[in-house]
Amino acid sequence: MVTGTSGERTSDRVYRALLEQIQSGALQPGTVIGEVEQSQRWGVSRTPMREAISRLMAEGLITQQSARVLVVSGFDSADVRALFETRRALEETAARLAAVRGDRIVFAGIADAFEAAHPDAGTASADDYYALIARFDAAIDAAVANAYLVQALRPVRTHLARARGLARDHHDRLRASVAEHALIARAIADGDPELAAHATHVHLHRALASILTSIADSEERATA
Repeated sequence: MVTGTSGERTSDRVYRALLEQIQSGALQPGTVIGEVEQSQRWGVSRTPMREAISRLMAEGLITQQSARVLVVSGFDSADVRALFETRRALEETAARLAAVRGDRIVFAGIADAFEAAHPDAGTASADDYYALIARFDAAIDAAVANAYLVQALRPVRTHLARARGLARDHHDRLRASVAEHALIARAIADGDPELAAHATHVHLHRALASILTSIADSEERATA
């Protein structure tokens, strides 16, 4: 049975539940998503399930394998590379704009929080760290004051959660990411757009390298 907050539509609750399972890897690429089966699984009628599945298809998380079969979309190294190409274009621009338009006090507080964070992979502290990243992303969105840019970033972040899951258990990478986010936030707080954009570029370069290494390691283990 899927649960949610009072007043929330059933289709929204089902959408969030399925989204979380796809992003976490509980629903692996290629998993068949049957409307009837999923309705029974979550204890909802077919109409809200159909609406939820349609949203996930629009976001590219579920794809039509054949006329009657829907599956969780694939997510391989080519997808990750394409995702990061888009991230670079959008996030470096957003960081630069935030450094010009953002509230320096807000970003100074976020930088302090990153500098104080010491997440360990696979623990609650890692979840707290990803919650801090969500806070940082929200502050970026507010700072850029550009609805088009914010709307373009939303699906990128949706798919990014799948990519993060591939490197979630890498302790060294997680800790390095903390320092990289702290530098970005501090540059924005200091009103330095070029440093904010450059620090974002370095962070994305290192994050991509780590994820691609994780994918290669998984493929090697699968064929060993």
